[in-house]
This record gives sequence, C-alpha cells and structure tokens, in this order.
Amino acid sequence: MPLIQISQTPGLSTAQKRAVIEGVTRAYADATGKDPAKVWVTLTDVPRENWGVGGEPLG
Repeated sequence: MPLIQISQTPGLSTAQKRAVIEGVTRAYADATGKDPAKVWVTLTDVPRENWGVGGEPLG
C-alpha cells in the first residue's frame, strides 16, 4: 500500500485539503496503475516557525 506524505504550512481549508488528497491520489494511481482505493495520503500542517528555507526561518 503506497503512502504519500505531504508536509505544509498551515492555511488550507478542509475543502482544499480534500482536493489535494483526491488530486494526489488520482495522479499517483494514473502514473503507476495502482488501485486508488489502496493509496494513502497524509497532510501534516507544520507551523511556519518550524520551517527554514535557504538557511532562513519562515516564521
């Protein structure tokens, strides 16, 4: 069973998260031929202060 994990800054609505999960599942299933019912996707909201890009904190 494939598991796709996405870490992101907070801010997406429940509807947007649902769309991301559906879209990622569909894209993976289309690319691999796997059954979409067996594709797991997790979204993890990580506070901006816990992110850094190019050596600089986002928060």
